[in-house]
Amino acid sequence: MSQNIRRPAVAGQFYEGSADDLKADLARCMAEAERMAPLKADAAAGDSTAALADTSVQAVIVPHAGYVFSGAVAASAFLRLPADAHYDHIFLLGPSHHAYVDGASVNNAFAAYHTPLGDVPVDTALCSQLIRDNAVFSYLPAAHNREHCLEVELPFLQTCLKTVPPIVPIIIGTEDLSQLKEMADALRPYFNARNLFVISSDFCHYPRYDDALTVDGNMAEGLRSGRLSDFLAAQRKNMSLGISNLATSACGACAIDVLLLLAGDTASADGRMAPDLSLQHVAYRNSGDSPSGGKDEVVGYHAFVLWRKGGAASATQVASDSHDAASGFVLTADDKRQLLNVAWNAISPANKQREVKPTKVFGVKCGVFVTLTKHGRLRGCIGHFGEDVPLGEITHEMAKAAAYEDPRFPSLSTDELPDLTLEISVLTPLHRIHDISEFDYGRQGIYMRKGYRSGTFLPQVADEVDWTKEEFLGHCAQDKAGIGWDGWRTADLYTYEAIRFEERYGE
Repeated sequence: MSQNIRRPAVAGQFYEGSADDLKADLARCMAEAERMAPLKADAAAGDSTAALADTSVQAVIVPHAGYVFSGAVAASAFLRLPADAHYDHIFLLGPSHHAYVDGASVNNAFAAYHTPLGDVPVDTALCSQLIRDNAVFSYLPAAHNREHCLEVELPFLQTCLKTVPPIVPIIIGTEDLSQLKEMADALRPYFNARNLFVISSDFCHYPRYDDALTVDGNMAEGLRSGRLSDFLAAQRKNMSLGISNLATSACGACAIDVLLLLAGDTASADGRMAPDLSLQHVAYRNSGDSPSGGKDEVVGYHAFVLWRKGGAASATQVASDSHDAASGFVLTADDKRQLLNVAWNAISPANKQREVKPTKVFGVKCGVFVTLTKHGRLRGCIGHFGEDVPLGEITHEMAKAAAYEDPRFPSLSTDELPDLTLEISVLTPLHRIHDISEFDYGRQGIYMRKGYRSGTFLPQVADEVDWTKEEFLGHCAQDKAGIGWDGWRTADLYTYEAIRFEERYGE
C-alpha cells in the first residue's frame, strides 16, 4: 500500500477488518436499519420532502461508534442515498477525539483513505485551497492519525453509493462560535446539491439508560427546527438538569453547529432553516439497546437526513451560476492584454519588459495553459489545472515553464522570440459529468481521473485531430492519463471550457 494512503485506525475494532466480514456486518446493519426505520415510511412520517422525487440528500448526521452499537442507526441515514447519486465531493466533518486543534484540521496529506473495501480518494487540491484561504483551517497530523469519527463512515458510503467521489476530511477541535462561523463561511460555496455533507456525531455520553432517553430526546427536539439557537438551547437545558455522569449531550456538536450555520436562511432574522431545506429525524438508539451494551453508562445515537428540494435542478443551476458569476471568466480586452504582457515578461530579457497594469481578474484563482508556437509548430506548452493560485501569478509561472521547462524541447533562446506566437487558455471551473452525452465535444475540454492517475485534453485539441468523441476520450485515457484506451469508461469525468487568446511577438 502506498505511503500516501491513510491506513485505517480502527479496522478490526470499530468494524470488521476483512472485506468479507465487513460486507456481512454492513448487510446486517442495513437490514436492521430497514426494520427500524423503513424507507417506505418516509412519506407517512410527516417529513414531506423526504418522499418527493425532486429532492436530494444534502447532508446526513450519523453516529461514529462501533457498528455493533451504532451501525444500524448510521445505516438508516445512509440508506436514504440513492445508489446512483452523483456528488462532486463529500465533505466529512467530525470532532477531534485525540488531539487539540485550534480551529479545524483539513487532511491534505493523503491521496486516499483506505478501508477493507478499497480506497476512497481525497481531493487534496481542494483541501490545500481551504487551508491556504482560511486561517481557521490548518493541517495537524495528530488530529487524523488515530481519529475514527470520519473513518467509520466510509464503508457505508462505499456500500450505498456506486461511485464515491473525492472526500474532504475535516476534524474540528473547537466549539467557539466565531470560529465555527468562519468554517461555515469557508464551506458555503460548496453547500449545494453537487456536494454531500456527512456530519459525524454521537449524542449523550455516559448517563444511565433512562436519563439518556431524556437527554437525547431534548437534543432531537432542538435539532428538528433546524435553528442553531434551538440546538444550543437544548444543550444548555440538558446541562441544567443535573443528570449524573452526563459528560456531553453531543460529542460532535461543533460539526452539527457548522451544518446548521450553513443551512440557515440568510434572509431570515430568526435563524430559521432555508426554505428549500428540510431536516428529517430518521432513527434513534443508544448503546444500552445493543446486546453488547449495558444500561448504566450509555452513549446515544441519532440519525438525521437534510433534504434539499429541487435537488437535480439546483445542481444544474449552481454550475451555471458558478460559471456566469466568476468574474475571472468574463475577460475584457484589457484583461487579455495585461495577461499577455505578464506572459511575455516571463520569457523576455529584462531589457524588453512590458508594462503590466493588473486588473481584477489577476486575483481570480483558476487554471491556465500557456502554449508557444514557432512558425505554426509547437514550441512549448505547460499548464496548471488547479483552482488554487491567482491568475496573474499562475500565468507568469506557466509561461516561464512553457519556455524553459517543457521536457520535450530545449530551453528557449532569445533569438527565437521574434518567431513566437503565445497563446493563453484560461480554464473555467470543472464540472462533473456522468454520461458522455453531457460532453460538448469541440467546445469543452475533458479531464479524467481514476485512482491516482489523471489526464486532460484542452478543447482546441479537437480542432487538431480527426477523432470521434469516443476516440478523443480513448486517446486522453491512454496517452494522457495512462489508464488504457477504455479507462475513461470507469473514470471520473469533468468538463471545462477554455477562453483562448494569442499574440505574435512584437504586436
